Amino acid sequence: MPSDSGALVPALLVIAHVVLGSIAVILISARRRPSTAIAWMLTIIFIPYVGAIAFFLVGFSRLPKRRREKQREVSELILARTEGLDRVSHRDEWPEWLGSSVRLNETLGALPMVGGTRAQLTDDYEGSIASIVADIDTAQSYVHVEFFILALDATTEPFFAALERATARGVTVRVLSDHLMSILSSARKPTLARLAAMGAEWHGMLPLRPLRGQWQRPDLRNHRKLVVVDGRVGHTGSQNMIASNYGKKKAIRRGLHWHEVMVRLEGPVVRELDAVFVTDWYSETDELLPLDTSPVVLGDDPALLDAQVLPSGPSFENDNNLKLYTTLIHKAERQVSITSPYFVPDEAIQLAIITAASRGLLVELYVSEIGDQFFVYHAQRSYYEDLLRAGVRIYLYRAPTVLHSKHFTIDDDVAIVGSSNMDIRSFSLNMEVSVMVHGAEFVQRMRAIEASYREQSTEVRLDEWVRRPWGEKVRDSLARLTSSLQ
Repeated sequence: MPSDSGALVPALLVIAHVVLGSIAVILISARRRPSTAIAWMLTIIFIPYVGAIAFFLVGFSRLPKRRREKQREVSELILARTEGLDRVSHRDEWPEWLGSSVRLNETLGALPMVGGTRAQLTDDYEGSIASIVADIDTAQSYVHVEFFILALDATTEPFFAALERATARGVTVRVLSDHLMSILSSARKPTLARLAAMGAEWHGMLPLRPLRGQWQRPDLRNHRKLVVVDGRVGHTGSQNMIASNYGKKKAIRRGLHWHEVMVRLEGPVVRELDAVFVTDWYSETDELLPLDTSPVVLGDDPALLDAQVLPSGPSFENDNNLKLYTTLIHKAERQVSITSPYFVPDEAIQLAIITAASRGLLVELYVSEIGDQFFVYHAQRSYYEDLLRAGVRIYLYRAPTVLHSKHFTIDDDVAIVGSSNMDIRSFSLNMEVSVMVHGAEFVQRMRAIEASYREQSTEVRLDEWVRRPWGEKVRDSLARLTSSLQ
């Protein structure tokens, strides 16, 4: 009898493993990339119970049904807005391939390309905050603030002071920041206390409160950064509202600081940026703010640009930014220049970049020499060799600066700037916002920023890269395996 019972336990474990594996096959294979499905299956096979728990915690890459329904609801309202919103002033100057890309973007994100835009790039960290402060000081009706990281510190004090002055004038101030990053921030209490004292309304995005029924995959985060003032002027880009060392003790000890790029927008495109905030506010509060439906007025200044906002993330059924970025790289005819602090590309993006270089285009990639996230840093390095062999030029921005800017340019006509990295997380797991701009002068300004990166960078040479230490190659390859577990 003891021997029977001793044999029963292993048998039950085997049966449980088989059942678990069968369930996993069904769940994992549904609407996933083959590489992702295989990575999860191998994890569950080799570490069955830990792997299964990990999958049920972080294996589902879409937000809960109710949140996705809210996104669809607002998208329908956006599409039904003012007739003529998609009028643009320079359509006849677009390259032939841009029209289909604009249509794709509108189909995915519900926001049209609009004309009458003024766009100003800023790559000065404190200068971008000063620009936001100056615009908040002109607010008469409302200020909408949304940041992945929002913290009160010496650098951001002018921003919070400007919000205080706005509320004192009777301006409505609404603030969103990521719930998880707020919890992890040492500045949480003083930040929220300051907002409450001034009368601003704050809500955490994608809260993790299971006892209140607020739960989704923990690492699905809202990574957007934007400020909108009265629907007249908006700011977006890569920069969080925090000191340039991000308040990290290790960064302070190492003398690290983050380099960012923001864009200041004026014109009808600002209402499109505000529509992204309205959607997120509705998701977190159930309050649907009115969308701007006033008549669209396009100026006749030839310096005005055409711009289109692209929201993306797990509230959509598609990987919006992945599809647009891949399309633009394939459409490029002369040059593709990419800046991304975290470069862990989807297979489609990697193939598009290699194909562009193989077509004889000048293809550049700007990344940091150092990294603040171990696995991402080593995973991205594993992609360099294939890129270098295809002819891609890779530049490592020298320490102690972490190049955190997120943008890329296509030929001499089109630029994308926003919060989205060129990595799997930004494509599928994070809620992001980017702006696509058509305009030669804007692209020239972006090219000047890219040139400043080259001056501060070391170019990677293929012959040197393949001779890097064996231990580094092992770390890079192992880290790459984790990038598919999404």
